[in-house]
Amino acid sequence: MDSLIDLTDVTKVYDTTNAQPALNNVSLRISGGEAVAIMGPSGSGKSTLLNLVAGLDRPSNGSIMVDGIEITGLGEGALARYRRLKIGLIFQFFNLLDNLTVLDNVLIPAQLAGMSRQEGRQRARELLGTLGIADEADRYPARLSGGQRQRVAIARALINRPTVLLADEPTGALDTRSGEQVLDLLRDLNCAGQTIILVTHDPRLAERCAGRIVTLVDGSIVRDTATVVRHTATVEAMR
Repeated sequence: MDSLIDLTDVTKVYDTTNAQPALNNVSLRISGGEAVAIMGPSGSGKSTLLNLVAGLDRPSNGSIMVDGIEITGLGEGALARYRRLKIGLIFQFFNLLDNLTVLDNVLIPAQLAGMSRQEGRQRARELLGTLGIADEADRYPARLSGGQRQRVAIARALINRPTVLLADEPTGALDTRSGEQVLDLLRDLNCAGQTIILVTHDPRLAERCAGRIVTLVDGSIVRDTATVVRHTATVEAMR
């Protein structure tokens, strides 16, 4: 199967006086429809890898191809368009704007991508309905639980139908019950065809949510193993 994401000999050095790079000559291929968990101790390069695929950072050396686009050579404007059209981002602490309603938070990427207001609102309400929080559309994030806020963040990440969904510790700020619900949503999304790269410290989350676990230590891949994750999708409408 052809790869959707292809990292070739990628190195990232933040401090040239430090002999240890954040990523050290990493090569990694991810096919469309895969869910891959990136694991490793703090400082192993997990978030650096995610930021490089997102186009939020640039490698010191190497090549990164995503959906046929060599992103390492793109200018800032082209990288911004790439993120709007190809990448959905989910963060540990939600990154919602408290002065905007739930609906308006979800609409932000659609507006930046040039989607019409009518189409964006329809898409946003469909996503909120599928995620079980349609009744919260006109509320403000501060009035929601952590689990509800993460669902809003997932809707925002999905509104432009991204090629790749990147999730950085998406359950790290949630209680156990809310974390389980978000985990189930991510598994269902992947079963419906969404390509996901998940950064986590939690082996249980990785094993339940991803079909493959890539382990980083000191900026290098030390393991790349398959897991067995299969279930019936219930959120096809999100795609």
